Formats: sequence, structure tokens, C-alpha cells
Amino acid sequence: MKRILVVGCGDVAQRAIPWLVRRFRVFALVRRPEAAAEVRRLGAVPVLGDLDDRHSLSRLAGVADAVLHFAPPPAQGKTDPRTRHLLAALASRGSLPQHLIYISTTGVYGDCGGASIDETRPCRPQTPRAQRRVDAERQLRGFGRRTGVEVCLLRAPGIYAADRLPLERIRRGTPVLHAVEDVHTNHIHADDLARLAVLALFRGRSGRVYNVVDDTRLQMGAYFDAVADTFGLARPPRVSRAEIIDLLSPMTLSFMAESRRIGNERIRRELCAELRYPTVLQGLHAARQALDALQPPTRLPE
Repeated sequence: MKRILVVGCGDVAQRAIPWLVRRFRVFALVRRPEAAAEVRRLGAVPVLGDLDDRHSLSRLAGVADAVLHFAPPPAQGKTDPRTRHLLAALASRGSLPQHLIYISTTGVYGDCGGASIDETRPCRPQTPRAQRRVDAERQLRGFGRRTGVEVCLLRAPGIYAADRLPLERIRRGTPVLHAVEDVHTNHIHADDLARLAVLALFRGRSGRVYNVVDDTRLQMGAYFDAVADTFGLARPPRVSRAEIIDLLSPMTLSFMAESRRIGNERIRRELCAELRYPTVLQGLHAARQALDALQPPTRLPE
């Protein structure tokens, strides 16, 4: 591999690009000129195009040996036309990429009642958001079978980092569920997710699914407690499921309707992954250290 195309230049992609540009020629699909300036600053070559406009993607054909597809589906519907447009553009000429890595979501499993699961669990999406991801996965698997392109699917859970924490929600005192009614959640640090996507380029098996989760086993309320404790905030109040319905948005409530504990043996065994932040507590501790380093030193009285 000599050339990499990054599609979807959000937070995770911007964490991967600095590593990639030291080793490959990296192209990055962007919609707006201001985004082009940012990826150029990171060392990548911007390619203007919009996944919602298939006619704008003609320059993608043959541009790269491998594709990192980080772009989410649209916010509406049950299918992912963005992935359909991307695949059509990549296949519009004879030169196809050798590898394609896609970041999906563990939401495709739906509610598992708190059970421990792995990649053999069937997909049973319960929200349109997850259904769109399942559609994208099906398109990508079919593309791989038809063309011989090696496709890997990475299913990510809740992504966090120092600048992706629910601090404002905790400061507002937004409640969480009582432990007896709470759901199990799964996590991955954004830095580790970026590294895992790059590892999959070299070590991922064709047609393989990987749950890219850390070692943490926490209920959702315990996660918010851990964030609060780390940053010296009051823990959020606990309420019943019946009470919380009137206090949160439908989207937030949808995350409280699904419970699963996801294992990560496959990424350990096949990708030989060594996570920088194996647990949420380690990631939060690093985030607090980074925040403290930005604070001006306290001036002692003379």
C-alpha cells in the first residue's frame, strides 16, 4: 500500500491521519473548503466531494490502494445512500482499492438484555440509526464479495476522549437510572479506535467483523459516576426508569433501552491490539492530567 483514502474526516480520522501521513500518501474526502485547510494542515491531500452527491465523487476512482471509511450514514431513513455512492465511485473505473475498513457501531446488535456477547451475535437493530449501519455493512460485504476487495467491519461502542466527555450533562445534574434498572455499556477511547482502524488495514481478515471495545465492564450510571469523580463534580442523581422518561430526549432514552457486555478477544487475538487505554478509568485519568496541564499554575502567597 502506498496511497490511503480517508472518508469522513471527523475526530477519529483526524487522530489517524498524522500516523498515516508519515508512511503513506494520504487523500481525505472533504465537503467544505474550510475542512480542506484542516486536513492539509495534518499532512493529507484534500479531495472535495460530498457523499450525498454521487456526481461529486468521480475523482475517488483509482485514487488509493486502501480506504478508511469513517463517514456516518444520513440522520434519517433505514438505509445508507452515502456508502452506496462511495462504493459506486470506487468501482467506476478498473482500479479498485485492495482494502476497505469501515467503522460501524455495536448498536447493530440491539438489546441483548445485559448478556455477554461477541461477534457471532446476530444483528437485531432496534433503532433506525442502527438499521442504517446494518444496511451499510451489507453493502460493504456485498462489494467485497463481488470485487475481491478485502473489507473489514469495526463495530465501535461509545467513543470518549478528553474532549468527548459528558461534563456539561453532569454539571446540569441530569439524572441516570438506579443501578437495579440500569443498562450495561461499552467504551473505546478515540485514540485507540483510530489505532485499531489502522491496524485492521494490515492485520484484519477479509470479510471479518471486529468489536473494537476496551476491557471495561460498567453500567451507564457507573460511567457517569466515574467521570464525575475524576473531575471533582457531584455524581448525577439516580431515578427510576418511569421517572426518567419525562426528563430525557427520545434519542438519549434510546441508549438506555439497550444493554450488552461485549468482549474484545478477537481484536486481541487477530489484530494483536494493545490498547493505550484498556479501561475507562485509565482514559479518564489521562484526560484529567491533560486538563490539569492546561491550567495556569496557582500563585502562592508571598
